[in-house]
Amino acid sequence: MLPFKLIYSDAYYLPIGEHVFPAEKYRRVRERLLKTGVAEENDFLEPQPATDDDILLVHTPEYVDKLATGTLNAREELALEVPYSRDLVDAFWLAAGGSMLAAGHALADRVSVNIGGGFHHAFPDHGEGFCMIHDVAVAIRRLQRDGKIRTAMTVDCDVHQGNGTAVIFAAKRAPGDPLPSASGSPVTTQGVRRKNANAGDVFTISLHQHNNYPVWKPPSSIDVDLPDGIGDDDYLAWLDNALSSGLRQSQPDLLCYLAGADPYKEDQLGGLSLTIEGLKKRDELVFRVASAHNIPVMVTFAGGYAQNVEDTVTIHCNTVIAAKEVFTADK
Repeated sequence: MLPFKLIYSDAYYLPIGEHVFPAEKYRRVRERLLKTGVAEENDFLEPQPATDDDILLVHTPEYVDKLATGTLNAREELALEVPYSRDLVDAFWLAAGGSMLAAGHALADRVSVNIGGGFHHAFPDHGEGFCMIHDVAVAIRRLQRDGKIRTAMTVDCDVHQGNGTAVIFAAKRAPGDPLPSASGSPVTTQGVRRKNANAGDVFTISLHQHNNYPVWKPPSSIDVDLPDGIGDDDYLAWLDNALSSGLRQSQPDLLCYLAGADPYKEDQLGGLSLTIEGLKKRDELVFRVASAHNIPVMVTFAGGYAQNVEDTVTIHCNTVIAAKEVFTADK
């Protein structure tokens, strides 16, 4: 039995047809964890969908209404890069509910994993890049609204920069305050970019491939723009540096870790060269740092588009294994 909870629903499956996004990966992860004995049936919790009020903590009423009524225009649906359907809306509301549930259990158990979520390209007023609703932001704002946390940190290790995350948390904003705009100018500086760490109540870190989606990369608190083809050792060194720098500037009550599988060397939408073993070391590093600082961790899986879907499943399962190893050993 795991010392923490895994959040999962069969309804996480995204009804998007033939697509580079492997919608079946969530089910396969659950099956693999059970088959290999990493997890047992009672380690899994079934989430409930987020309410509209929860979603409105992050997203504009106009956007939420368009999703509810199916009135996105052609440009807005094109930006999503997944075909709109009411079933897809329901799946994203459920993913947000899953991240809310995982965040709450992380506060109680030190770590919790949502086997789904991590939709970091969703903006307050529109979706992009397979992301309709920003489940991680919804979870953070819900905990803040309920007074369960004051500050948070996002550590985004997807191969693509978390542009939606950066915009949502660009400035200090209490729930109910006006939502930020998604407008801005392209950022092309390579290396590490920082903004004023005191700008908001959520400190954002994004470690991503520079020459990749999105073209416009709005500034996170710390952005690490990695060159093409970077491998395990250099990646881990940059991540360690970003975590150390971030925790010198911020004291989060919750760390939200987006454990993307797409820095993998055989990912179809990535251009980095990490191995499966290197990605597990990445997970271990995040968990060890969080444990050493006594910061609860909520995990979401984010992207993963390996040529062989089973590689993506292995990478995601290894994240759960790494959490088990680190947080069991630290008890």
